[in-house]
Amino acid sequence: MNMKVNKDALDWYKEELELETGDQVRFFVRYGGCSNVQKGFSLGVSKDQPVNAGISTEVEGITFFIEESDLWYFDNHDLSVTYSDQSEEPVFNYV
Repeated sequence: MNMKVNKDALDWYKEELELETGDQVRFFVRYGGCSNVQKGFSLGVSKDQPVNAGISTEVEGITFFIEESDLWYFDNHDLSVTYSDQSEEPVFNYV
């Protein structure tokens, strides 16, 4: 599994979560919502510290990660986080 966060999504997270260099952002599975990968589940986002990161990527000094225990959600898909000008928020793309 690979994970990418594009520059526009990064800028949105920096502003919304008041991120600074060295901060870490967790994508986690939550019950409810809508997803193309797992029905009845969706991804949540929090500023957090990893316990047992299964995958991570660093963009401009900010680390985005997913815990090992949440990797099942992706069902062998890669995660690409982009920004939608239309909805003015990040979008999770499963490739």
